[in-house]
Amino acid sequence: MTVQSAAQLAFDGSSVDGSLFTTVTDFARDTPWLNTPIELWTNAGLGVFAVLMLMGWWNARHRDARSMALALAAPVAVVAAFAVAEVAKKLVAEVRPCYSLPHAYHVDACPARTDYAFPSGHSTTAFAAVAALWLLDRRLSAIAAVFAVLEGFTRVYVGAHYPHDVLGAALLALPVAYLASRLMSRLATPLVAHLRTGVLHPVLTTAPAGAHSAR
Repeated sequence: MTVQSAAQLAFDGSSVDGSLFTTVTDFARDTPWLNTPIELWTNAGLGVFAVLMLMGWWNARHRDARSMALALAAPVAVVAAFAVAEVAKKLVAEVRPCYSLPHAYHVDACPARTDYAFPSGHSTTAFAAVAALWLLDRRLSAIAAVFAVLEGFTRVYVGAHYPHDVLGAALLALPVAYLASRLMSRLATPLVAHLRTGVLHPVLTTAPAGAHSAR
């Protein structure tokens, strides 16, 4: 089957919540002064989650080896969730709203037809960060949750995704990132405790050399 014929057989998600999608994009049409800031934020805003994970690592330097292992596992868990989402995209093969609803208002340019919509990759990254940070620092996770909801909204606002693409991303990313972070941190804690006594000591802890313990 050719790429073109596969794209023609792709799932049309407008039947799920197309009306809600157009309600949001009509709001985008009526708020042109927000279009550029939100279009910039929808991509640049992902940097917030990187900053929050860096803050988690920085704070973990004052805590035990398990906390540091969770901090180091967080970005890996996000990548794992994103990889699972990419597989799901190929399996579901939902075409972007700009193809299913071409007359709706779209801030974002329409991507290639084989750049599928479900689940939202941006939202997957955002909600995966929420789950990974939950195990490390509940306050940072709460902040990440606020920005994840905002990120999901912007993906619909710019016309890149349906609301169910965002919801699906959250339902996929939260358990995958949570479980991946728990597993990796459990495996890595003894190694982190050992590395804290070596040349990586300044990166992994602020405690004096020899004063480390894995919880």
